[in-house]
Amino acid sequence: MTAPSAWSPLRRPLFRALWIADVASNIGTWMHDAAAAWLMTLLAPSPLMVSLVQAATTLPLFLLALPAGALADVLDRRRILLVAQVWMFLAIALLGVLTITGIVQPWMLLVITLAIGAGSAIDLPAWQAIIPETVPREELPASVGLGTVCDQQSPAPSDRPSPA
Repeated sequence: MTAPSAWSPLRRPLFRALWIADVASNIGTWMHDAAAAWLMTLLAPSPLMVSLVQAATTLPLFLLALPAGALADVLDRRRILLVAQVWMFLAIALLGVLTITGIVQPWMLLVITLAIGAGSAIDLPAWQAIIPETVPREELPASVGLGTVCDQQSPAPSDRPSPA
């Protein structure tokens, strides 16, 4: 018996649909991360305030990872994914409206970014826990690999090599 291809889980309609949705969601999250930092430089061009945007993005993951994992183990993972995605969409839509109307303030950006980070922190363990339900056991390593491809973040500025 040969090992399944790295792309074989994408032949499964349920996994493929979830994976495409996750990729789209992560692209939106990456866009928000870059845009929120840029917006903060316009609203309050202080290094501290710009740093707080990144803290608001990652602090929820640090604080909610264990409780979110426990929730993903005891509650319906599909429902968790849907609620988390709707939560993030509503927060992002609110931020969009506040930004377009020009009434966004630095504290609003931080609170909404914190809310988006909380949604992401709830979403991630449920996504990771639902993968085995969508593919057969022999395709599990490939599906986990595909699932982590879109969850990778670009390195922090301090991790990038300095120009020679």
